[in-house]
Amino acid sequence: MTTADPTAAVLLAQGWLTVRGRIGEASNAVLYCTVVHEGREAACVYKPVAGERPLWDFPDGTLAGREVAAYLVSEATGWGLVPPTVLRDGPHGEGMCQLWIETAPDTELLALIDREEPGPGWKAIGFAEVGEGRTALLVHADDARLRRLAVLDAVINNADRKGGHLLPTRDGRLYGIDHGVTFNVEDKLRTLLWGWAGEPLTGEACEVLEALGKSLAEGGPLAASLAPLITPAEIDATRARVASLLASGTHPEPGGDWPAIPWPPV
Repeated sequence: MTTADPTAAVLLAQGWLTVRGRIGEASNAVLYCTVVHEGREAACVYKPVAGERPLWDFPDGTLAGREVAAYLVSEATGWGLVPPTVLRDGPHGEGMCQLWIETAPDTELLALIDREEPGPGWKAIGFAEVGEGRTALLVHADDARLRRLAVLDAVINNADRKGGHLLPTRDGRLYGIDHGVTFNVEDKLRTLLWGWAGEPLTGEACEVLEALGKSLAEGGPLAASLAPLITPAEIDATRARVASLLASGTHPEPGGDWPAIPWPPV
């Protein structure tokens, strides 16, 4: 099954969910599953609400709801940057269910280089300590897919865009995952994708933001879809971020009240 398959969300929402194992050492429960519906089967990730660790700065709603909200905003952009994601009941109660993405591990999107400036095709993030008093320049690819993701992250106020959350595929697509800490009313943008900070938004991005603004308006389809998932104040804040991006016409720059880069970065 591909992420572009319009029935993927139906399979995820209505299929029989079977837990096959737990993924990694995440602070919240992340379960690898299979889902089967009407003879079709796919691998997926299931994150039950019951397995979420409470966060003082995200007290309203659930991380699972925010993950689904991020998917809906991604779909509204037309960029398809987040794998199909639904909120459903499962073996451990209600949770987020997201299509599993097979990655192309040989794709290089991030690098550490022993130079003061990035080379062609790369954008600087900042200097990082690499041990024994040495520093290296952390860079990300000057990639149109990453640039779109940087715009999406600014809209949803992503507080945790790490390198491990970037999933390139063999067919040339790029997906972002792990959107549980998003949509806060306060500015918490924390990301590795600062390479375009302060640069003008592309014409495509401005068109997408204009359409998002209309869909997020009172009574708009995206606003209605987000209402069961995040709070009214968070929807208002999302509208304000879209309006601010359009007013400035530029990619946001790091603020001084919140760490600009997540830790660990990968």
